[in-house]
Amino acid sequence: MSVARLAFASLSYVGWGALEQLLPEVRRFSPKRILVVTDPALEKIGFIQRVTGPLIQQGYEVERYTDVVPEPPLEVGEKLVSMTRQGKFDMVIGIGGGSSLDLAKLAAVLAVHEGTVADYLNLTGTKTVQQKGLPKILIPTTSGTGSEVTNISVLSLETTKDVVTHDYLLADVAIVDPALTVTVPPRVTAATGIDALTHAVEAYVSVHASPTTDGLALQAIRLIGRSLRKAVADGNDKQARIDMSNGSYLAGLAFFHAGVAGVHALAYPLGGQFHISHGESNAVLLPYVMGYIRQSCTKRMADILNALGGNSAYLSEEEASYRCVEELERLVKEVGIPNTLGGFHIPETALESLTQDAIQQKRLLARSPLPLLEEDIRNIYQSAFIGRVTEPKRKMEKS
Repeated sequence: MSVARLAFASLSYVGWGALEQLLPEVRRFSPKRILVVTDPALEKIGFIQRVTGPLIQQGYEVERYTDVVPEPPLEVGEKLVSMTRQGKFDMVIGIGGGSSLDLAKLAAVLAVHEGTVADYLNLTGTKTVQQKGLPKILIPTTSGTGSEVTNISVLSLETTKDVVTHDYLLADVAIVDPALTVTVPPRVTAATGIDALTHAVEAYVSVHASPTTDGLALQAIRLIGRSLRKAVADGNDKQARIDMSNGSYLAGLAFFHAGVAGVHALAYPLGGQFHISHGESNAVLLPYVMGYIRQSCTKRMADILNALGGNSAYLSEEEASYRCVEELERLVKEVGIPNTLGGFHIPETALESLTQDAIQQKRLLARSPLPLLEEDIRNIYQSAFIGRVTEPKRKMEKS
């Protein structure tokens, strides 16, 4: 058995009411000036004032950065890092969805480095992260990205995405409070929920999976599988929100260590070229990628089926793996996400450019149990366009 490398955020609080731990944790770091990175929607509804108000009352200087946009482009990261360097902050707090948390991590670490953000990108950068940076507290308000427990910051480029990654991007404190997700609208709940499910599913079939990530991933799938439909249908369902927060947290830990693969590799160009949200990009591709690689991991897909609430007891591995793909298709459809590329108004003429961008995501593709070549990627996009799961002609050993 290969050796699994495991790294975690220094401290996490997970559970209803966990936000109450924010002020004590801030005190522990003794900052003077705090930068709060969040999106404008949270400020508009008054949520951020609930967080920053007690900090200001305690005498901390708090500055808010709200120029966060979904799937943040590189230029937004550059602007924020420059501002953080100039502001002489002692701490960064990220509050919101994955975009806010990713940018907060980026700002906290690169504030103490030289050069541009582009210099540190995974695919094209020439510099490496050398210093831990400012203390950072990350507080998700959606159940999906797992960004609060990963060491990655994702940025959109002209037609695709790239990342800055290093263990120094890990949170000093992660606060996961399901109560903060109650007001998330159904469409965002669905997209972020399928995002979290994709993290768990891809981590479980990853070539880098380990007994630790297997346990995290399967429990995440169980929690999400039983609660996502309920959370979408009724945002005030407390138990569903608790399950989704815990599921997202566990899925984040699983994919951070085992990695994601083909679904994410093909989803990145959808976000880059057509500005489809990351969660919906994953959702529309999930059944097609998993159906395509099915033959390489039938046993593990049978396990996923069981975790989703199915029963493989009277099925062969082959039958169970097919049933798993059908269940993933059903779940995406029932939470209201389009199940074809055409549902997002993506023309067939774009499939080739999507293929060329996806094949560049070698870091992600390397984790797939079925090696995905250029022709495979093209075939998967075509499947997602016509709405029919297909498989490669070549056969693979099953895992």
